[in-house]
Amino acid sequence: MVQHSRTVTGSPAQKPKLAVWKFASCDGCQLSLLDCEDELLQLADHVEIAYFMEASSRQQAGPYDLSLVEGSITTAEDARRIREVRAQSRALVTIGACATAGGIQALRNFADVDEFIAVVYAHPEYIATLKTSTPISAHVPVDFELHGCPINKKQLLEVISAFLHRRRPQVPPHSVCIECKLRGNVCVWVAHGTPCMGPVTHAGCGALCPTYNRGCYGCFGPKENPNTESLCHWWRSELGTDKATLIENLRNFNASAPVFDAASRRLEQGSDKK
Repeated sequence: MVQHSRTVTGSPAQKPKLAVWKFASCDGCQLSLLDCEDELLQLADHVEIAYFMEASSRQQAGPYDLSLVEGSITTAEDARRIREVRAQSRALVTIGACATAGGIQALRNFADVDEFIAVVYAHPEYIATLKTSTPISAHVPVDFELHGCPINKKQLLEVISAFLHRRRPQVPPHSVCIECKLRGNVCVWVAHGTPCMGPVTHAGCGALCPTYNRGCYGCFGPKENPNTESLCHWWRSELGTDKATLIENLRNFNASAPVFDAASRRLEQGSDKK
């Protein structure tokens, strides 16, 4: 989703400067960039990788032409630091479920964080954390959000290329169901009665789970204009899925994505339409 129209404006006399930042996350999306291997070497011919602590201890000061941000905001220090990153970045792209939807750690948003801390830690007074895990866009303007847990490295390269060439990234907004059709998969829902998040989930994984006869888990978050109300109705009325299982699937890697959040809360409150 493009939220602002900033573009990379690197000086003709030097390469554009790329920075990669980590907040609360598992590092998987940064590793997706490192997994590009040969493509990463080609990328290095066109950009200056100025800050990327996952790959190198070398650090260059900003400003940066393009910043890639992984991870959610879970502490007051995170909230302060992301504002500094935004101030140094001409364009800022969030990558992965944590940065775009709060990540798996956003499950705290539905519970009492103080109670969790008291149960887990011997000295809760040493823990400084926010009561919620929120996406980067809840704190600063974001130029593009790339979904996935982890992200698709080909989509990442497309986004970087798009910002370098000052064009809109060509990342399809359709559902995993389209990817199943493109692969010639038999629908696991229709053929086997397997609950599947594919109809409401953003494409990008190549329909990995349905290809192996498993339902989609929603790793890439909500697609464009997802009909979660219809999904919940059919899961319950046609597949016999209980409410708890539905809530668990909506509160997965993208628990704080607004449309999944709202649907799970409706179910929890018993106000979903049958």
